[in-house]
Amino acid sequence: MEKITSMHITKLLDAGVALTPSQAKLCIPIINRLYIKMANGIKFASITVDGDVISNGHHRYIASLLAEYEIGKVPGVVSKNVVIGWESVVFEEEEWEEPDQIHEFNVQDAAESGISLEIIMGLLK
Repeated sequence: MEKITSMHITKLLDAGVALTPSQAKLCIPIINRLYIKMANGIKFASITVDGDVISNGHHRYIASLLAEYEIGKVPGVVSKNVVIGWESVVFEEEEWEEPDQIHEFNVQDAAESGISLEIIMGLLK
C-alpha cells in the first residue's frame, strides 16, 4: 500500500473538499496510519462538524477522503472562532505521537473493529 505524502494531500485538496478546517496544523504520519487502517476496513468514530466546519476529526477526515472511506459526521461546536482555509493548513512530516500512544490507538482500533492487534500491526508495517 502506498504511503501518503504531502503530494497526495495537496492533490486531494486541490480537487476540492466539502468541509472546512478549524485546525492550523496536521500530522502526515497520523493521516498515513489512519489511511492504511481505513483502506483495510478498520472502523472509526464519526467526526464532529459545526455546519461545514470540522470541530474534531481533521486527520480522520483527510484519511477518509484518501481511502475513499465513508466517515460519519455528527454535530459539534467549533471551540474557537477559527475557520481557516485548507491552503493555510500546515501538514507536518514529523511524528506527533509517542510509540506508546500509537500502540494504544492500535489496541483500541483492533478492539473496536473486532480484529487482533497483530492484524493491525501487520497493516502498518
